[in-house]
Amino acid sequence: MKNILYIIIIPAILFLSCNQNKKSETANKEHPKNTSSIEIKYAKGFTIDDYGNYKLVNVTDPSGESNISYKYAFLNRGADKEGIPADYQIIEVPVRSAICMTTLQLSNFIKLNALNKVVGITSTRFLFNEQINKQLKEGKTSKIGIEGEFDSEIVIALNPDIILVSPFKKGGYDAIRNLDIPLVSFLGYKESSPLGQAEWIKFTAMLLGIEEQANNQFKEIENRYNELKKLATAVSQHPKVLSGELHSGNWYVVGGKSYLAQLFRDAGADYFMQNDNESGGFYVDFETVYSQGAKADYWRMVNSYNGSFTYDALKQSDARYADFDAFKEKRLIYCNLREKPFYENTPVEPEIVLADLIKIFHPELLPDHKTVYYELLK
Repeated sequence: MKNILYIIIIPAILFLSCNQNKKSETANKEHPKNTSSIEIKYAKGFTIDDYGNYKLVNVTDPSGESNISYKYAFLNRGADKEGIPADYQIIEVPVRSAICMTTLQLSNFIKLNALNKVVGITSTRFLFNEQINKQLKEGKTSKIGIEGEFDSEIVIALNPDIILVSPFKKGGYDAIRNLDIPLVSFLGYKESSPLGQAEWIKFTAMLLGIEEQANNQFKEIENRYNELKKLATAVSQHPKVLSGELHSGNWYVVGGKSYLAQLFRDAGADYFMQNDNESGGFYVDFETVYSQGAKADYWRMVNSYNGSFTYDALKQSDARYADFDAFKEKRLIYCNLREKPFYENTPVEPEIVLADLIKIFHPELLPDHKTVYYELLK
């Protein structure tokens, strides 16, 4: 009896297996991979496979610090889902509404002129953009709370198509994870090159269905950035640059493989931590910074000082600052977040930031450039 069952069952299993393989092959033939409308040249955090009605987008940590990956299928709204692998989260595009959790994410919508799609943000602190402030005032965009204290009721009421998140930050996403609203990981902040970070506008553009616009805008950014970078390669002297300041007894620095270090290199300068192999940020004590940065030619600082920031104000915060050469020579490269739209614009305007730095380090190269974000503190 057992032999009879084996004779019946085994051929049946083989038949079903072959049939499934044929279906899979048929599906692949019906959905051949296309040449993507988006070309990625600098960003390391996402890849794209274009199948016409949908794009398979794989998001990974650009810094390589984590092996976690996120898989999305950007499906043209109303199109057939056939052929999409089961382990890909389907996001219908173009999205009609989104919540931005960070200013960097918001910068993409600003650049793409798509702020009308932003229905929620986490913070309005130091927010300069006129349109988003108008939307907040008119109730078209809402503040959903701060990281770790999101108001889930507001989020539910907004009912966005997606929520953009930064998964490796301590964002407190548990409060919104179970709201049946897709969370889309946005890792532009972990890119180690200025153009890599800016290229995430193509990721955002795929969500919005405006790929061609993003391609054109990024091409302009890329061309100008590389033109300036080439200009700076001609310099023979590379000034040394210190960055940051003390907070609660510790000094936050980024490594020598970071976005900021690359920006300084491209501007014809040497970051004081350039020999460090980290791409992210970390804290060090004053003594470590002093030993490596006391003789730096320039000192870059970004803060939100309330009032007129001066060298005296800096010295009053810590008298030891006056021992740095950059302080003595009055070479502080400064940006006040209360006065400049630094975080909402610079992620997608690296060419302007680069021009500012070249103007400061090597003014003879850009005699007509007027700095936008950075200036030498007088």
